[in-house]
Amino acid sequence: MAPSADPVSRIVIENAAIATVDAHDTEYASGHLVVAGNTIESIGAGRAPEDLENVVRRIDGTGHLATPGLVNTHHHFYQWITRGLATDHNLFDWLVALYPTWARIDEPMVRAAARGSLAMMARGGVTTAMDHHYVYPRGSGDLSGAIIGAARDMGVRFTLARGSMDRGVKDGGLPPDFAVETLDGALAGTEAAIDAHHDASFDSMTQVAVAPCSPFSISTELLRQGAELARRRGVRMHTHGSETVEEEKFCHELFGMGPTDYFESTGWLGDDVWMAHCVHMNDSDIAAFARTGTGVAHCPSSNARLAAGIARVPDMLAAGVPVGLGVDGTASNESGELHTELRNALLINRLGAHREKALNVRQALRLGTYGGAQVLGRADQIGSLERGKLADLVLWKLDTLAHASIADPVTALVLGAAAPVTLSLVNGKPVVEDNHLITADEDAIARVTHDEARRLAQIAAGA
Repeated sequence: MAPSADPVSRIVIENAAIATVDAHDTEYASGHLVVAGNTIESIGAGRAPEDLENVVRRIDGTGHLATPGLVNTHHHFYQWITRGLATDHNLFDWLVALYPTWARIDEPMVRAAARGSLAMMARGGVTTAMDHHYVYPRGSGDLSGAIIGAARDMGVRFTLARGSMDRGVKDGGLPPDFAVETLDGALAGTEAAIDAHHDASFDSMTQVAVAPCSPFSISTELLRQGAELARRRGVRMHTHGSETVEEEKFCHELFGMGPTDYFESTGWLGDDVWMAHCVHMNDSDIAAFARTGTGVAHCPSSNARLAAGIARVPDMLAAGVPVGLGVDGTASNESGELHTELRNALLINRLGAHREKALNVRQALRLGTYGGAQVLGRADQIGSLERGKLADLVLWKLDTLAHASIADPVTALVLGAAAPVTLSLVNGKPVVEDNHLITADEDAIARVTHDEARRLAQIAAGA
């Protein structure tokens, strides 16, 4: 007789308010969640069944709100060690100011910066992170491996958008020539990352996307061949698009068309594509994204920091465009955590044409959870609390002074101060307990990132 399988361990949360963010926005004023292994076994009103077996932990969620884990859809981890610089620049001037420093990063710097970025997000409720890393200086080491290793050690679900640049200053681009790759080198490095790290399974902890940087730092051929590579290998595609008026002018001058038409001409619209920012989109652009299922990573704090403008998120959502939230790099969003984006997505969009009807708190929460899962291509696995989905969830503490007197827990979470995280589970495993990371030493990370930031500044100053 074959030996019986080990029994599945269960974690039970009960007496918590629950916002499932499912298709019907189902909520429970006081409900329960049962996690079995790495999936959600049951969810509903009232207390959990009393006869459950192998319950290793039973949590009283009184005074808490349970939500899906936050999903970050756009970031540049390496920028953690260049925070607080060029604080009064627009995008192009900011890039010109910082590229000479970024071009001197190496593997220890990138590893430290990735750990800092991941720690800040994870302790604030992010369970799925992504990094768009596109700076690969020659001789800098295994940067993709360093980033993926940091995410694995932190215990978060992760997508590496393996970026690239092949248009330096001599070819009319913005980055220094020594900071870019050749076309063949960029494609080979991207496919090597897919070979080494991409996992397409249901409960995958690591996936890889093809991600040339932006129209002003890449060649048309890199876009075209990058799209061919991604579709041949069955992975997703990511880039920056329509971020500033300067980018639109650049595209018209260089390619004779706007960014969206340019991307479509190179194979870069589709339901396997998501783009960061998309601030300057006209009605035709939004219709093209909706028609093709192209997703958007909305980064409200970074857009404001770089004076890029207000993205038309309400119009995108009304048209059916998938939209998630992004922190963006911490050189243009120094806080480096996603809760800020829930709040700022709502507030900044209410400054636009739709005013108070732009977004509500539940739409903001959906952007940061299910919307993010959509644009990463994982909406059948994460992004909502439903039976059979992966157990990526957060238990937010809302019974302290910071949220006292706000009766609606979703309003408290989105519009109130950053809520402490009592528990964050990723794949059914705790990553945060009582508002502290349990997978990493926050103080040690702070010391190392400080040292690496100082080392980078010294190298850049002596160059």
